[in-house]
Amino acid sequence: MIEVKAGLENTLKLNNMELPTTKVKASRKSPKNMIIYGPPKIGKTTILSQLDNCLIIDLENGSDMVDALKVKVNSLAELANLGREIIKQGKPYKYIAIDTISKLEEWCEGEAKKMYKLTAMGKNFDKNNEGLSILSLPNGGGYLYLRLAYKKWIDRLNLLADRVILVGHLKDKMLEKKGKEVAVKDLDLTGKIKQITCANADAVGYIFREQASPSNGLIEDETMISFNSMDDVTAGSRCKHLKGKTMPMNWSDIYID
Repeated sequence: MIEVKAGLENTLKLNNMELPTTKVKASRKSPKNMIIYGPPKIGKTTILSQLDNCLIIDLENGSDMVDALKVKVNSLAELANLGREIIKQGKPYKYIAIDTISKLEEWCEGEAKKMYKLTAMGKNFDKNNEGLSILSLPNGGGYLYLRLAYKKWIDRLNLLADRVILVGHLKDKMLEKKGKEVAVKDLDLTGKIKQITCANADAVGYIFREQASPSNGLIEDETMISFNSMDDVTAGSRCKHLKGKTMPMNWSDIYID
């Protein structure tokens, strides 16, 4: 039963839970969870190195040429140890960047296999073939365990800092639209894993190089980021100041609070 609390006209109380009756102001403006992706060698790791107090967790050994706050990890076990140490030291980084989530997904196949083998159906899964992939399960059953393993790790990583940046690779794919094949720039993740990752993100930014030309007024090529969700690019944002925007890649324009 709902009771109106005396003296508070704008609040309802239900079993000690206060229910708002007026608009609650937004608690933040900038993305807590963000995805950036783009073509190979576009400079994604260099871009991350320009963000103050951002720890780059390098899963692909791609940071050797960049001066940055960085650490290399070569397995999920090492990633788990790193996570424990970050929490033990009071989460000292404002930003954590995972470079890349494509490698994280790859590693999660082994984790998914372990999860399946703990079930009654899966205990003898690879008894005669240890190299058997979890993705070989019939009817796509292995992808369910892959999604569960991947989601578990994303949830863990989100605990390591106030703001988490996931770095992805670009995948060009062809889609049929209005009877024609259209090339689409997409995040290189497996089906529903991509959906899970994007749904958890406040912003998805596609990074590219804008070539200088008289038409755009650029004197030299410039690195750009697009949050503009179009037919041929996977991108978008919940943040008002980023929604629908294509702009020069500048962290101070993305993180405004």
